[in-house]
Amino acid sequence: MLPKAQRLHRTEEFERLRRDGRAYHGRLLLLSCARNDLAFNRYGIVVSKRVGNAVIRNRARRLLREAARALNKGSAQGFDIVLIARPPIQGQPFSAVDAEVNELAIRAGLWAGSGKVPS
Repeated sequence: MLPKAQRLHRTEEFERLRRDGRAYHGRLLLLSCARNDLAFNRYGIVVSKRVGNAVIRNRARRLLREAARALNKGSAQGFDIVLIARPPIQGQPFSAVDAEVNELAIRAGLWAGSGKVPS
């Protein structure tokens, strides 16, 4: 679990990301990111009822939380990042989810050494 300071909680924070952030689509999830004025990243996880029943949604949440923890270690700091699960995430192993999060982070320019400047 990420520390409380590194999590997005308020509706206004999610709305700001939706309005001002850039979205990167994958088969299993959507990654949305925007700069914040902090020295660290903050993460939000969204898993809607479209993904499946409570057991499936909770597993998807656990997978995305762990992928966010791994992403935080190697990514550039100073961003708000939201991971939104899509229905195909159902039944996927962690390796597939983590690979897609990493791929989307690279496309978004979130890796510290990627050379791409995220917007």
